[in-house]
Amino acid sequence: MRVILAQPRGFCAGVVRAIEIVDRALQQHGAPVYVRHEIVHNRHVVDNLRQKGARFVEELDEVPQGAVAIFSAHGVAQTVERDAEARGLDVLDATCPLVTKVHVQGRQYVAAGRTLILIGHAGHPEVEGTIGQIPGTVLLVQSEAEVAKLELPVDAPLAYVTQTTLSVDDTRGIIDALLRRFTDMVGPDTRDICYATQNRQAAVRELSKEVDVLLVVGATNSSNSNRLREIGSESGVASYLVADGSEVKPEWFANVHTVGITAGASAPEEMVENVIDALRALGPVDVTTMAGREEKVEFKLPSKLMQPLAAREV
Repeated sequence: MRVILAQPRGFCAGVVRAIEIVDRALQQHGAPVYVRHEIVHNRHVVDNLRQKGARFVEELDEVPQGAVAIFSAHGVAQTVERDAEARGLDVLDATCPLVTKVHVQGRQYVAAGRTLILIGHAGHPEVEGTIGQIPGTVLLVQSEAEVAKLELPVDAPLAYVTQTTLSVDDTRGIIDALLRRFTDMVGPDTRDICYATQNRQAAVRELSKEVDVLLVVGATNSSNSNRLREIGSESGVASYLVADGSEVKPEWFANVHTVGITAGASAPEEMVENVIDALRALGPVDVTTMAGREEKVEFKLPSKLMQPLAAREV
């Protein structure tokens, strides 16, 4: 069996930063440190950090007063920030800088007197955090059909921003529908779309031209991982989302010669290797990596984690 690995795949810079923030916090402060929600959407990453001493909570009232609290890469509402301050928590914000950029853009649009439209998925932590960061009404739109239902004047001053785990291709139809319906609409440049989402989706489209089956390594609650699987299916390739090698089913590969593997932005490379090992258990495997874009993006850590590790008081 021939296996072709997508390039790029797996961790993006925002996920690398978020995980490193938890690791460094544990080194500086010792266990436990408290993380609000999953730091990223991947069970293996969360379990690994939990074993090191991170405790994952749904709400801040589960965090002892004065303890170290970390916000996940998806971002949080301003009410959460105020609650943390009121409880005297030592906060480390692991929000992806590209998500923070969306928050800033949204506030600027609202300050300029525009009604903000957020293109995204209802219930996603990033969407909930973004809505909670904007001091004003935010209208969530998930499809072109929902654009038609917006009860706004045609000439109303409007602006849009998008969930970062949606690519240019995911949002293009909705943005075009907004521009067709409303006469005073502004939004960010397409260059502001998350680079990692766009790159991984483009790689899967290319990979799908060469393979019989596509495996996407990622979590079921990972928006970008699910979208990668959908793109494979839309390309006419049998596509499956797996957390690790234990979920690989032998019957998927009957009479299959070439398998493509990619990974969502929150899936670690060791899980890709785990899936390859599962394929090797079925027979000989030849692994190659497709030509693709190399990502060199790095995001800075919070300044208080950049200080040399001091000896902790006993």
